[in-house]
Amino acid sequence: MTEIGVKTGTSRRSFLKMSGSAAAGAGVLPFLRVLPASAAAGDTLVVVTGDTVNSLDLHRTGTNRASYQVAVNCYDRLVSFGTKTMPDGSLSYDYAIIEPELAESWEITDAAITFKLKPNATFWDGSKVTAEGVRWSFARAVSVGGFPTVQMKAGLLQKPEQFEAVDEATFRIHLLRPSKLTLPDLAVPVPFVINSKVAKANATEKDPWAMEYLHKTPAGSGAFKVARWDAGQQLVYERNDAWVGGPLPGVRRVIVREVPNPSNRRALLERGDVQVSFDIPNKDAQELAGKDRVSVYSTPVENCIHAVGLNHGFGPFKDANVRKAVAWSIPYEDIFQTAAYGRGAKLWGGGDAIDGIDWPRRFPYGTDIDKAKDFMARSGFATGFEVPLSISLGLADWMEPTALLIQENLAKIGIKATIEKIPGANWRTAALVEKRLPLHLENFGGWLNYPCYYFYWAYKKGHLFNSSNYDNPEVETLVDETLDMQVSDPEYAPKIKRLFEIAIEDLPRIPLWQPALNVATNGASGYEYWFHRQLDARSLSRT
Repeated sequence: MTEIGVKTGTSRRSFLKMSGSAAAGAGVLPFLRVLPASAAAGDTLVVVTGDTVNSLDLHRTGTNRASYQVAVNCYDRLVSFGTKTMPDGSLSYDYAIIEPELAESWEITDAAITFKLKPNATFWDGSKVTAEGVRWSFARAVSVGGFPTVQMKAGLLQKPEQFEAVDEATFRIHLLRPSKLTLPDLAVPVPFVINSKVAKANATEKDPWAMEYLHKTPAGSGAFKVARWDAGQQLVYERNDAWVGGPLPGVRRVIVREVPNPSNRRALLERGDVQVSFDIPNKDAQELAGKDRVSVYSTPVENCIHAVGLNHGFGPFKDANVRKAVAWSIPYEDIFQTAAYGRGAKLWGGGDAIDGIDWPRRFPYGTDIDKAKDFMARSGFATGFEVPLSISLGLADWMEPTALLIQENLAKIGIKATIEKIPGANWRTAALVEKRLPLHLENFGGWLNYPCYYFYWAYKKGHLFNSSNYDNPEVETLVDETLDMQVSDPEYAPKIKRLFEIAIEDLPRIPLWQPALNVATNGASGYEYWFHRQLDARSLSRT
């Protein structure tokens, strides 16, 4: 992780004084419409992002990744991960430490985990956070289906009857069996605690979990309330001064403004009109490092891979020789320099021996057109074939240059790839839900930092991030066996190594590189990297 900050005498304009002419080159941001007359610039921090928040409820079907930030900032979980200081002085979450959030303490046995809630924790309406509210929220997460339910299942949180409100301040999880993932799974964004009285009051017979109400109206106990949401434009957070889940945020108000054009976001940051630009392109991260007053944080995302997806439901990709031909044809280094600007970690050119269980790992492929042609000649598609190569317009900064370079090399081995650009709003459905894209670029990062957890999401049949329609009975068994197993178990490492062998041989996805999350600040401090790759505004302050 790198942080670079250089100060000069360049003046910074307050966003409250933005003129039309000054802002024209970077998009006019109508912040005045959302700030009360008493608001002071020092109380407000402005963030720009290229992503669109499409719901305020992470549990809702179709909620996109950008929306997960609402669960982080507006709701509490029982526990959270700790914070550590990196060698360069920057901050990161600490996967090795579990800290209290709503829970004051907990006791773990082989049969259950019992939590004592903080006695002074309240929801935004002033009502007390009770064990019944936690129970209802957990029952909701395991019952609504889709991503939330599968995420809960990873920690063996599967049935509503596992959750018990022992008394007003005591909540108990009855374990199906002990698992290394159960406690850390409580610290990810999904198991957030909802004000169940408010939710139930707005539920209906057809909507017992108040999905429609909470889609637009959060009801939590978290550090921030939603003061305003203009879909497709901005999200305004207002600090909850009664929050007891952690240190009170350093600003009263955070405005998250959606600015699709990365050049506009960059101009606003460089001028100082905004304090944070979140998830900036690799090119901007490279060029902004060392700029006046700007700090750039570039963190390789743990358990995360940018990959080429080969859909096993597409005829040619059922042929192992074709898949290997594609793997040997990819111009990895050119892609890494052109699309990643050298940021992140390379995932090609590894040795044949599997001598450890670190993940992500380098696969033993590289760029060798002659070898790729040999594999094509051995396949049932020696004369070549045509295939769409699908990318998301929402991720075009890395996907488009990557696709163009892959397209060029595939042509050299007889594969004619036509680049298909899919709007970002439709990408998740096409790639992950319908799994209908024959050849595509994809990214997945596992929240719980174990290789078995990555395989659980990306290699198991039917699971969301298995965009390749991959189905291997041995993988199913190995994942099921290792998911709960302690890493210290003597059977764990051999089983994980076998998963690596299968992934390298079967190639449902071809790793390209481990990406970095890039965040730039100008006038803000306290940024902390989190595994979920979404904005955590709770630690931010104005400088």
